[in-house]
Amino acid sequence: MAVDELQAIIQRCQILEEADFKGEDFNLFLVAGQKCLEDGYAAQLLEVIQNEKNKVIIKNMGWNLISPLVRCIFMYEQEDDKREYCLRILDQLAELCNPKELFLGLLEQIEQTSGEQVCQTVLLLLQPLQTVLLKLQNKKAYSVGLSLAMIMNQLTPLPVPYTKQQIQEDKLGLCQCCNAVVDFAKPFVNEVVKNMEKSSEYNDTELKEELVKFCMKSLKYPLLTAQLEELEGIEEHPFRHFATEIIDILWNIRELIPLVFAHHKGKMPPWENQEFADIEQKDSADSLACLSYLMFVQHFGVECFPMVFNPSYLLLSNMPHIEINVLYMCIALASFFSFLHLQDLFESCLLRMEDNSLLHHYLEFRDFINVPQDLVKIMTLCPMENMRKKSLNILQLFIDKFDTEGKYTLFRCILKTSNHAGVEGYIIKNIKDQIHLALKKEYDNIWFTGHHLISLLDLVLSLPEGAETDLLQNSDRIMASLNLLRYLVIKDCESDNQTGVWTTLGKIEQNFLKPLRVGLNMSKAHYEAEIKNKKENRKGYSKTVCSLTVSGEKMPAMTTGMQLQVLHSALFTFDLIESVLARVEELIEAKTKAVMDENS
Repeated sequence: MAVDELQAIIQRCQILEEADFKGEDFNLFLVAGQKCLEDGYAAQLLEVIQNEKNKVIIKNMGWNLISPLVRCIFMYEQEDDKREYCLRILDQLAELCNPKELFLGLLEQIEQTSGEQVCQTVLLLLQPLQTVLLKLQNKKAYSVGLSLAMIMNQLTPLPVPYTKQQIQEDKLGLCQCCNAVVDFAKPFVNEVVKNMEKSSEYNDTELKEELVKFCMKSLKYPLLTAQLEELEGIEEHPFRHFATEIIDILWNIRELIPLVFAHHKGKMPPWENQEFADIEQKDSADSLACLSYLMFVQHFGVECFPMVFNPSYLLLSNMPHIEINVLYMCIALASFFSFLHLQDLFESCLLRMEDNSLLHHYLEFRDFINVPQDLVKIMTLCPMENMRKKSLNILQLFIDKFDTEGKYTLFRCILKTSNHAGVEGYIIKNIKDQIHLALKKEYDNIWFTGHHLISLLDLVLSLPEGAETDLLQNSDRIMASLNLLRYLVIKDCESDNQTGVWTTLGKIEQNFLKPLRVGLNMSKAHYEAEIKNKKENRKGYSKTVCSLTVSGEKMPAMTTGMQLQVLHSALFTFDLIESVLARVEELIEAKTKAVMDENS
């Protein structure tokens, strides 16, 4: 019988000194204890462990029972008495065993778990692990840090519940587990706070640093990708509670404000391998970005934040987080949820500012140039419509906040770098709006009149490849340019010439209007010939098809009728461009003639 075997081993070891225990004794105790658990004698095993005479034996050998004990706990049903006995055994081992040995045994058990049992195992072992850590005298900070790192590393592969239903179900137990880990860390937080209160020159920073590392890991996962909006029907949102606790820890150990303004591109991590250094830098950047999101968008811990910083400075402080995350979003859509948070952070920072209040000097910072360029990439390359629209709205908000010189500089930059006709057309419409404000003379605006504007018009009123420019591909830009020119000719009298358009008219005709007219004639002739050719071919081959490949994927075949529809659509675009071009030429001719008549 398993209990008899265990009693025999116990009696043998009771007469030995602690120093005389051998490896064979440990193995025999483990085998007998495991058999007791598996055969259902947990109550008898508990009696053995509680026996004062066996205190030394349990202290040295008890930690070996952790692995079989955990297996048995998961094997029994929740209401089973045997499970209750196993839980009491676990508590007794935490009190009686050698802390160092039991610490390693518990950590090993957490490390070995995987899949659906990760959260169950962590929740089961957190309390005994905390008890053991509080007993440790040497390397306590290191052991606490190792425990927190191990737990977070085990949780990180688990998917973060996002929808209301997923959060309520908490199928894998992640929501419950995250908040339990915070409770696990609280005694160590209190210890740091207590020591800091005793002395303002508290130098034992090891435990404090380990707690900061834990908070940084928690910000990266799960908070960076978690759904943190209030959800109807959920009284206490688990991730919002977790975020509050993490912010509280950082505030209590006096690291919250320093981290909010920490610059992730400062000191490089001490890695010889550059790949590891890049990963750590990216993780740190994500964590700090999430912290800013929690404070400035979700307003966690905002009551602790000093209200002495102006909105421009807050934007400047957050731009590195926004820039690095928008960049990663451009590279991989795996960052989808974190990018949504960072979009909200960017928008929140901008909404704090008044229009035209952001000085052009801020464009000297690299992030202020990179972010709009990366937003353009999202607008033009992202397959998700809602993200494209949100990026466009934020870009416009960003433009609106700059002073006139800042807008001018930003327009030039985007026109030169976007390489997308739709974006260029959008910027040209913005230029038109600024010129309109300048002509109304509501305030002094030298950047969208006179020689500054002429320089900008050189970029706008031109064709990239002259008459050979692909007019269909560039139709958005061309239409916006023509509309701008039409507006200038109508609104700015030649006698006033505030915009300088009449001074540079000859150049505009040479570089834009004449090549455009030639290009239109060539394009229309080409497409009309194609239509004629397709119609003639269709008479002999009614089922002629055209194959199309997009990003390596073959699209459904196009019939001749579909091809003709596309060609007619192109002709319609050319006709539209031609009608606006003709109107611009008429206006120029009429105004020029009127001035000549006045002078004659």
